[in-house]
Amino acid sequence: MSRRLRVGVIFGGRSGEHEVSLASARSVMAAMDKTKYEPIPIGITKEGRWLLAGEPLRMLEEAVKRGPHALTAEGQALPSRELIAIGDDGSSGAVSRPSPLASLDVVFPVLHGPYGEDGTVQGLLELADIPYVGAGVLASAVGMDKAVMKDIFKAHDLPITRHQVILRKTWEADPARVVREAESTFGYPCFIKPACLGSSVGVTKAHDRAELEAGLAEAARYDRKIIVEEAVPHAREIECSVLGNDDPLASVPGEVIPSREFYDYAAKYLDNASQLLIPAPLPSALTERIRALAIAAFKAIDCAGMARVDFLLDGLNGELYLNEVNTIPGFTAISMYPKLWEASGISYPELIDRLIALALERHADRARSATTYQGE
Repeated sequence: MSRRLRVGVIFGGRSGEHEVSLASARSVMAAMDKTKYEPIPIGITKEGRWLLAGEPLRMLEEAVKRGPHALTAEGQALPSRELIAIGDDGSSGAVSRPSPLASLDVVFPVLHGPYGEDGTVQGLLELADIPYVGAGVLASAVGMDKAVMKDIFKAHDLPITRHQVILRKTWEADPARVVREAESTFGYPCFIKPACLGSSVGVTKAHDRAELEAGLAEAARYDRKIIVEEAVPHAREIECSVLGNDDPLASVPGEVIPSREFYDYAAKYLDNASQLLIPAPLPSALTERIRALAIAAFKAIDCAGMARVDFLLDGLNGELYLNEVNTIPGFTAISMYPKLWEASGISYPELIDRLIALALERHADRARSATTYQGE
């Protein structure tokens, strides 16, 4: 039997989506076929320290419960900005770079949000010449930045809602003017979002001026760029999974019935009351349009491997709007991305197989590009 592939699963990270990442990583590693793969857990703390020894996933989960002090040596702070190997006994020491990654055959990043889903880790893996699952540096960065993403969708004539990008500096300098402009442009209700975050962290819906001001202040806590956008009337939230590299496939669409007024963080992860309708109860023509638009959005940002593409469907006139592309979607066994593929005929373990194969395929294709100019 051929050697098992060593698959580095990176999780955690310096993000408001740290806890979601841990749940996704646990699910991915549990579903891997151990006759084919040797999962190598690699944790990143909320302070940016890399855990390469012991049981990184268990240690980060305990840190969430007990606080970051659970990861420090007794009475001694760990050095920052280093790759740190932390053992079960609390001992720690800096490890040489890039040796922790050199022994891996492929990496499966399960990092949601900044410093993981935004192209930073992807750039590190490119420099180390290691195949990895999912989007490359460019698509990851664009997929994280909703403001840039919307600009690209608009350039490709994809349907998006009206929106406005506001810098935190502008908001802090003249909040009254920002509020007046948003009110005159969108009215109420409207949504306020940090431009570069996911899992609905920092997202609010404003019904009046007080909520708009509070929402702008909340979004400004998380990012220097804030997006205000019009609310789609009686919006239905539709999601579609995409899988592939240059010739991607789209799953059947699903619909989210949020337990709250919109699909916020609590509705996604805390109260367990939101419903997923798979497949979404839609006319066949609309289903096919959603699948085609999902692939178009995937290609527009030059994505690879996987993505979940989210839509908003106007409940009054049936207009469809592209909301965003998530390049590292939630990946637990009950998350929408794998569930949509399960409904489309691809099981969770097979999905992992395909994603790893796509990572190796893309790495091999990239290796074909010349790196030395030979002239005439």
